[in-house]
Amino acid sequence: MAATDMTDTGTTDTDMTDSEREAFLADLHVGILSIQRDGKGPLALPVWYRYDDGEVSISMDGSSAKAILLGRHGRASLTVQDETPPYRYAMVEGPVTVAEEDFDVLAMATRYLGPELGASYARSSSSEGRVVALLRPEHWFTCDYGKPLRRPTA
Repeated sequence: MAATDMTDTGTTDTDMTDSEREAFLADLHVGILSIQRDGKGPLALPVWYRYDDGEVSISMDGSSAKAILLGRHGRASLTVQDETPPYRYAMVEGPVTVAEEDFDVLAMATRYLGPELGASYARSSSSEGRVVALLRPEHWFTCDYGKPLRRPTA
């Protein structure tokens, strides 16, 4: 139904406001990262991500298809959603830079798996060859189907 570009956020009764969108993206969700592929449909894969200060950070193996395609095309989209009704989603799209930099794998794994499994995952995950992709959103599409249900009635 309602999908909105950032230039007209708040124009329908299901659009998220800027603050709702920021909070939603900062919450814990598995995202679907979509990247253009030459001669095929986009590569769309589930990813763990962190949203801080208006940027999406995703850590990955530098030799992965994700890293190679992001380096080649320099743009991507990320979609996150609630899977329980009333549904909400946010899609961000924009330029991506890929660089070798420190990334706290333990913090990310703990965020998604909890302390015990997160620590185990971090111990088994090598930081060698890892890169961080930073997506800077230029376009937003959001929807909160619960907004009309929460609106006070007269």
